[in-house]
Amino acid sequence: MFMQDYLLQSIFVKGEVSNCKYHASGHIYFTLKDPKGVVNCVMFAGNRAGLSFRLTEGQQVIVGGTVDVYERDGKYQLYAKQIVLDGNGLLYERFEQLKRELEESGMFAREYKLLIPKYIKTLGVVTADTGAAVRDIIQIARRRNPYVQIILYPAIVQGEAAVPSIVKGIRTLEQYGVDVMIVGRGGGSIEDLWAFNEREVAQAVFDCSVPIISAVGHETDTTIIDYVADLRAPTPSAAAELAVTDVREILTRMTSSLDMLNRLMERRIRDEREKVRHLEFRLKALSPASRIREKKMLALQAEEKLQERMQRIIQDKRHELALYIQRMKGVSPLEKLNSGYSYVSDESGRNIRSVTQTAPGSMLSIQVRDGKIGALVQYLERTEE
Repeated sequence: MFMQDYLLQSIFVKGEVSNCKYHASGHIYFTLKDPKGVVNCVMFAGNRAGLSFRLTEGQQVIVGGTVDVYERDGKYQLYAKQIVLDGNGLLYERFEQLKRELEESGMFAREYKLLIPKYIKTLGVVTADTGAAVRDIIQIARRRNPYVQIILYPAIVQGEAAVPSIVKGIRTLEQYGVDVMIVGRGGGSIEDLWAFNEREVAQAVFDCSVPIISAVGHETDTTIIDYVADLRAPTPSAAAELAVTDVREILTRMTSSLDMLNRLMERRIRDEREKVRHLEFRLKALSPASRIREKKMLALQAEEKLQERMQRIIQDKRHELALYIQRMKGVSPLEKLNSGYSYVSDESGRNIRSVTQTAPGSMLSIQVRDGKIGALVQYLERTEE
């Protein structure tokens, strides 16, 4: 019947989004409801081009598509091909227009963002004094660092009085001189969060000299002050974690730094002691007594070297003299005499080597090993050569 009914192939249903789930496959499953009834809806991934915004709980929308039966459950449901905002769509257009204007004026520029201080003493909070947001901020901030003073400005965050209340809260805490400020509230519909999309609030955040962390709604909610603030937190709890450094982390870093400082000091002391020992050694080496000892040692070493060299020279000369002695013995007349030879000379001492050098009747002197013999020449006998 559904397939044959032309009207059910192109219908538009208006209602509030509920039980919205984005599947990993890209399909979107949700329920559309009004005070009179409920219908299950699905938008397949292939039809996502017909959705220009992120579908969330509580949105008033108009869904266009077809009606058919989901055979497994035996239930009919609406297969969405396009979805537009209803009522909130006007707010969304206002949001986009203001966003473009503020971005063109430079209020979103990174150059104007203030750095969130690492360590703070006072934390300012602009939010309602009731609700989960302020409780989460106080609980997490005290858990992370109980020494941080939390100053709450109980602002009105919803309705016509919200904008001036939030602006006054920002300016009051700025004059008080807090170190960092959290501005936000818990989750809600786009109408509930709309005060944080107003120009006056955005201008107050931009003009504030204190760093501001925006924490409006849930992680999927985005407001104008998220772009203007110095830092955006997805939730109020996350804002408290970003604003307050965990004291345990500080103590751990201090302990680590102290250990490192002790190691560096010990190393420095060892180095300086080594330098002192080196200087002491140099001082001892340069002292007169040390210089005298050094010269004495050099003199002793030189004396030992001189003695060694003299001994070596004397030994060499003795060896050389022994060689000369042996050579002289070879030509010494005394050695010849000791061998049985004799030395004959005339009265004038001339050596007689030939019979022609003497004549009968001449006196000759014959030198033998143990003395001299006087002889008279009686004859001469010449031998044939």
